[in-house]
Amino acid sequence: MIEIQRSRGYSLRNSLTMDKIENVIREIRKVNQEVILMVDNCYGEFVQEKEPIEVGADIIVGSLIKNLGGGLAPNGAYIAGRKDLIELAAQRLTAPGQGKEVGPTLGINKSILQGLYMAPQVVSSSLKTAIFTSYMMEKLGYKVQPRFCEKRADIVQTIEFGEEEKLIKYCQGIQAGSAIDSFSVPMPWDMPGYTDKVIMAAGAFTMGSSIELSCDAPIRQPYVAFQQGGLTFQYGKLGVLKAIQNCVD
Repeated sequence: MIEIQRSRGYSLRNSLTMDKIENVIREIRKVNQEVILMVDNCYGEFVQEKEPIEVGADIIVGSLIKNLGGGLAPNGAYIAGRKDLIELAAQRLTAPGQGKEVGPTLGINKSILQGLYMAPQVVSSSLKTAIFTSYMMEKLGYKVQPRFCEKRADIVQTIEFGEEEKLIKYCQGIQAGSAIDSFSVPMPWDMPGYTDKVIMAAGAFTMGSSIELSCDAPIRQPYVAFQQGGLTFQYGKLGVLKAIQNCVD
């Protein structure tokens, strides 16, 4: 199996558009027709007109506390794609012989389905928030990626601050503009699985929900913030303005 990660993670590479993923898949198929091609689709659902399955991927996976959960699913993930691969995954993730007949729904099917129903609108708000952020921060002299006028492959917006203090103040401003725990002040800290200290601002209704306005960053040069989410553009815009104000002050 070959895995393709659509979003950038904490790297500074561009997130992969459907055109790029399609080209990669086409080149791999020239070499090997049998290999399973899986795309980590996190942060990318509903951003472009097509999904990876439509450009040749065999299977896609993602989180339900990101785009596809629409801010309503409290946890969970999804797998979609080729029927035989879904069956294999179902047997492994539940119990042999049970497969898709039983699953870890945890009594939240209603929230999952409502989230899926609302997801396109929520992702649209996240994209508007990201574009607004990109425009504002570029006008203030910061390097951003993508620029407000560029094609997007996911909901992640990066802002390069060049200074540790400004990066921290921006993240703290996002927290101050959040719906939950706005009084909390996030600080960089050593976290398991990371080589650098990390600051995470996420005043979210659901812990870890990246489709809600959040901003996090490893504390290393060139001090880049990774912002994502915004359940509504109105509150996303408010959070970003609060972060800018905190940075300027």
